[in-house]
Amino acid sequence: MNNRYDDKPFLRFVDAWVLKAIGHLDEATENYCEAMVPQLEQSFGAKGSWEQIVEQQMKFGPELPAQIRKIWTDGKARFAEGNGEAPDPVQFAMIFVDRNFGRA
Repeated sequence: MNNRYDDKPFLRFVDAWVLKAIGHLDEATENYCEAMVPQLEQSFGAKGSWEQIVEQQMKFGPELPAQIRKIWTDGKARFAEGNGEAPDPVQFAMIFVDRNFGRA
């Protein structure tokens, strides 16, 4: 999974943002994102939380977290029915980002 971010370090933050939107961001990743705020602010000339910087850079609207949560919630049941197991939120986030934002 680490090689996913080798050439696109900002992608890690976009994936984390989607995970946070669906309520599945782990504490270690959130701590990492928070610790990187000064570097994000410097890189993008932006101020705010890591979430706000991602939203600004990606031009995410305020309605997007709710839309992503709905896709996750609606898709979870279908996935479980079709596969007999619960979906992986990390895999969902990566696929969602890749399909919708072209790997940022």
